[in-house]
Amino acid sequence: MTTPDIDVLIIGAGLSGIGAAVQLEKRCNGKSYRIIEGREALGGTWDLFRYPGIRSDSDMYTLGYSFKPWTRPKAIADGPSIREYIRETAEEYNVTGHIQYNTRVIKANWSTPDQVWHVTTNQAGKQETVTCRFLFMNGGYYSYKGGHRPDFPGEENFKGQILHPQKWPEDLDYSGKKVVIIGSGATAVTLVPAMAEKAAHVTMLQRSPTYVVSRPGTDKLANFLKKVLPAQWAYNIIRKRNIFFSAYFFDIARSKPEETKARLHQMLSEHLPEDEIAKHFTPTYNPWDQRLCLVPDGDLFDAMKSGKASVVTDHIEQFDETGIKLKSGEHLDADIIVTATGLNMIFLNDVDVSVDGAPVDPSKTLNYKGAMLSNIPNLAATFGYTNASWTLKADLTSEYVARLLNYMDANGYTSATPMLETFPDVTEPFMDFSSGYVSRAMEKFPRQHTEKPWKLNNNYKEDVRVLRKGDIADDIMSFQTPETASAALKAAE
Repeated sequence: MTTPDIDVLIIGAGLSGIGAAVQLEKRCNGKSYRIIEGREALGGTWDLFRYPGIRSDSDMYTLGYSFKPWTRPKAIADGPSIREYIRETAEEYNVTGHIQYNTRVIKANWSTPDQVWHVTTNQAGKQETVTCRFLFMNGGYYSYKGGHRPDFPGEENFKGQILHPQKWPEDLDYSGKKVVIIGSGATAVTLVPAMAEKAAHVTMLQRSPTYVVSRPGTDKLANFLKKVLPAQWAYNIIRKRNIFFSAYFFDIARSKPEETKARLHQMLSEHLPEDEIAKHFTPTYNPWDQRLCLVPDGDLFDAMKSGKASVVTDHIEQFDETGIKLKSGEHLDADIIVTATGLNMIFLNDVDVSVDGAPVDPSKTLNYKGAMLSNIPNLAATFGYTNASWTLKADLTSEYVARLLNYMDANGYTSATPMLETFPDVTEPFMDFSSGYVSRAMEKFPRQHTEKPWKLNNNYKEDVRVLRKGDIADDIMSFQTPETASAALKAAE
């Protein structure tokens, strides 16, 4: 058996990776770890995206960490504030010195005889191998190389500028310009009001409507409680309240879709006329078949009412020199076209993973408790909620990994593997969402079964029971010592 260079290797220094490191600091006394970050700074999503108006689409009382209160006035926070919150957390818990920047993880091979991962990294063209006992993937779910970018007919003829929000030019001047934003998701509804402040006009061009809901950017009750209670107490109260209402709304949306549609329509009618709602904000699918888009303080609707922004629901026929010709015959004049057309999803952070030299195909694995994968030892991957704040699940996953590591240490185990003898005939997609960016990627993701522990809960209360309080040892998890691992390998030969 090999003594590893470090106990835990964390991939990614974003919201999830920093949270994972803090849980190790808090719960696994003396456990060595390193964070590998591909970019030059921490923050992940909140450092990468720099487009105008970048903000959370969840409240910070649930998007924030359970152990570090969000103390700023705004519940829906801008990107720089979230990035600063992550940096403060890393410094407060002495995580910063464990981060290795500008380094990509290329491949990772689990060695049963050694009971370690052999991880190959690349830093400025120089490859190195580091060994670790446990590999913890926290690099998110989309490719940082670039977003989803369809080819549009005639786009080479357009004389203006075409750009994607994932690679926003720092020096872009859109003052007094006509801007067309293609898309209807969270990025588009964020960009429209933000760019409308300086642009001559901003048009959001969508093929089909998305459900949008307005919420206050500040939480009056939270700000009051922060004045009269200790910060952590106030934070915990609001966090629990928001978790409850988020879960309640999701359950109602799925169980009573028509009632939910009516309620969302009623909320929109407070901001927009009926003809606008019917044409541009009435989707054909049910609420929460795709993620709802948040409009803080009705900023999108205010931009529309001011005449600085508009929404067009139509299909693109082709680009031309001055803008976009639509299939309806209408023409949208543009100086700048923003393709807010989605992300490219990836799993396992684009790392080539293998076990004893055999490549792992994630689509041929089952998720285990939403944290690990079938037949892969000592590997966990954080994947947050799609129907609630990402960090709620990330926190629980990190807590589970810390509990698992402590259990292994207490019993002299060097590896833990969720064992699956036979892949089931009936499985389900990893994510039950109809969004384009999801459907494009699901064939590359793990599957889930119809029964636990191979089924994703997508429910915070249930995940608390399983990940925070549930037994580590069960009928599925196989633990190894150096001796049993060696014997099993010899038997296999």
